[in-house]
Amino acid sequence: MKTEDFDFYLPEDLIAQTPLKQRDSSKLLVLDKKTGEIEHKHFTDIIDYLKKGDVLVLNDTKVIPARIIGVKEETNAVIELLLLKDEGNNVWECLTKPAKRVKVGTIINFSDALKAECIEVKDEGIRIFKLIYEGILYEILDKLGEMPLPPYIHEKLKDKDRYQTVYAKNIGSAAAPTAGLHFTKELMEKIKEKGVIITYVTLHVGLGTFRPVNVEDVTKHKMHSEYYVMNKITANILNNAKKNNNKIISVGTTSTRTLETIMSLYGEFKECSGNTDIFIYPGYKFKAIDSLITNFHLPKSTLVMLVSALAGKENILNAYKVAVQNKYRFFSFGDAMYIGDINE
Repeated sequence: MKTEDFDFYLPEDLIAQTPLKQRDSSKLLVLDKKTGEIEHKHFTDIIDYLKKGDVLVLNDTKVIPARIIGVKEETNAVIELLLLKDEGNNVWECLTKPAKRVKVGTIINFSDALKAECIEVKDEGIRIFKLIYEGILYEILDKLGEMPLPPYIHEKLKDKDRYQTVYAKNIGSAAAPTAGLHFTKELMEKIKEKGVIITYVTLHVGLGTFRPVNVEDVTKHKMHSEYYVMNKITANILNNAKKNNNKIISVGTTSTRTLETIMSLYGEFKECSGNTDIFIYPGYKFKAIDSLITNFHLPKSTLVMLVSALAGKENILNAYKVAVQNKYRFFSFGDAMYIGDINE
């Protein structure tokens, strides 16, 4: 299986640079995962594909303003860090630019309130830093940091909250779980009123979101690990859904990877936490989810591979071709896709 097999033509002007004024006004492409049949809707129509007893699983991670820019103590060279993962005891894994200027012992000053000392050098621009500060780190980052928008977004984000879901709760992500950006509180209330159960997992999105697949053979790609949590309430809800043959609809690839990891490890849902580097590509048999709400992803990315595993590569690439023809907006601030059994 070649990475090239997951390439597709995408005009640059279809890469959404800014969020829409109204979150749930985005377009929704509905794809039948068995037949490849396509319907064109708006996101508010998602409610028509959800039935009483279905379970909608959202990732309630909250994005840190994780991009911080400082100067190297010895030389005043400008260094940018993207805080990726909290390793505990104020030690963070960071994507560093330019990484070649940062060695073990390098100290970077961000403000009077925050410094960072490099304590370990890793590959691919990754460095491990000890953060030195007084007070509460997230309050300092709120003042100093910028939202870590992906590199294909060139517009400045005017409102930080538009790169958070309306239900974001557990702080720790280096990127938003963007499929959830389409939901409003009002739409979620309507979904609940229909008898759909909404529940949450947490997966803190890390480096995997920013890393392209650089190997020719898909199976040789190594996923970066990300921290996840499932509580007892969610585990019970999901186990009941399985027992009663109710559908589990995952919102986003991050929720999907969390659910599939837990089901692969334990054969059921349970209260747990850990790190996952699960890589889902065609040939994978889904154990946890029935349907998926997601955005349109980058060519040759692990996320295109994941949705291809769910609906078949031919169906996905055809749906993407149709989306391009119909001027759907792509990536983080783009339109949405529902992949499921439409006619059931």
